[in-house]
Amino acid sequence: MADELFRALADPTRRTILDELAEKSGQTLFEICSRLTMKHQLGISRQGVSQHLAVLEAAGLVETRREGRYKFHDLNTAPLRQIAERWRTPDPSGPEESTP
Repeated sequence: MADELFRALADPTRRTILDELAEKSGQTLFEICSRLTMKHQLGISRQGVSQHLAVLEAAGLVETRREGRYKFHDLNTAPLRQIAERWRTPDPSGPEESTP
């Protein structure tokens, strides 16, 4: 799972998509494409954005839900927290263990 996560985060366009979903979750593909074009001047096709979203979804960073004929994309930060916890170091200000 970590390999997919790092691969997904390695691409600057995917990081931009995550930024947009962090700002406004629950966007359709059309909304994401519009925001990428208007705010970031990214001339990427709908198919290209859809492929990026598929990589983000495979990594667990994006979740989708359908309502009628619309598909909404939501940011999921749980995989990022799992990575942070993986290399968590002990708190140096915590209680010290004494050896008898």
